[in-house]
Parts: sequence; C-alpha cells; structure tokens
Amino acid sequence: MAGWIGVDLDGCLAHYDGWKGIDHIGEPVPAMLERVKQWVADGQEVRIMTARACRSGVEGVLAEQVIQDWCLKHIGKALPVTHEKDFGMIELWDDRCVHVERNTGRILG
Repeated sequence: MAGWIGVDLDGCLAHYDGWKGIDHIGEPVPAMLERVKQWVADGQEVRIMTARACRSGVEGVLAEQVIQDWCLKHIGKALPVTHEKDFGMIELWDDRCVHVERNTGRILG
C-alpha cells in the first residue's frame, strides 16, 4: 500500500485520561496496538500523529524522544512522529475525528 497511515497517540493508540506532562504516555490500547503492529509487519508506513509534536526547542525534542521510547517498548520499532498531514497520508485514525465525504461535507457513518 502506497502512502502512510497517521495514528493519533493520546486516546487512540495510548490510553489517555488527562494531561500528566510531556514525559507521560498511557498504556497501549490493545486493539489499536495490534492493528499498528500488523501494519508495520506488512510493510505499511505508519506515523504517530500528535499535537505533542508541535512543540519547539527542548520540549519538542523531549516529546519526540518520549514517543520514540514508547514505540520501541510497545511496538518494537520507533515510528516517525508528526503533527502535520500531507498528500502522502492515506488514512488518519483518531479518537476525535468525524468522517466527512470528500467534496460534499456530508458526515459518514
């Protein structure tokens, strides 16, 4: 499959029950973790899509390192981290999104 899949971190891939600091990421959400592991095993590019990545300076470096460490521990591989989508993104998995039909504004399922 060409392109990449964006997966939200807090509340989608990792349990989230409120902000506890840049160095805290919750435990994995089992169903989502297994889905991501399968995509990775199948050779699909997966990126962690998170607002944590929009931080700059030392805080941004720390945020990315904490996420990379979490990915290594739970996925077995450090995944790219971003807060930006581009034309290569083919899907976005997020606990806050609403699926809208392209070019119509109609809400889907």
